[in-house]
Amino acid sequence: MSKITLEKTLELSSLFYLYKNLLTQKQVEYFELYFEEDLSFQEIADQLEISKAAAHDAINKIIKLLNHLEEKLGLNKHKAQITKVVESHADSKNEEVLELIEQLKEVI
Repeated sequence: MSKITLEKTLELSSLFYLYKNLLTQKQVEYFELYFEEDLSFQEIADQLEISKAAAHDAINKIIKLLNHLEEKLGLNKHKAQITKVVESHADSKNEEVLELIEQLKEVI
């Protein structure tokens, strides 16, 4: 797998927290070891008693799955759109708008 940029890591982390409940426990474990604990494929392999190739394949499959889920469900995209709307209306004087903004902030 080619080196993952910081921007891509942040995007994957965002997708992970949105779709975490759709992953298996094993997938969550692999993702957390690689992206949160910053373990190498070899370190993951040693810890989980699997091959380095299996660790590599698992991480690649998780990345593809997260991207596929976002492509189909678009939760991250919708969250970004809602955030943009909230930020653009945050200085509104209309109490009703401000109340709706607060409700949206709780959702996002």
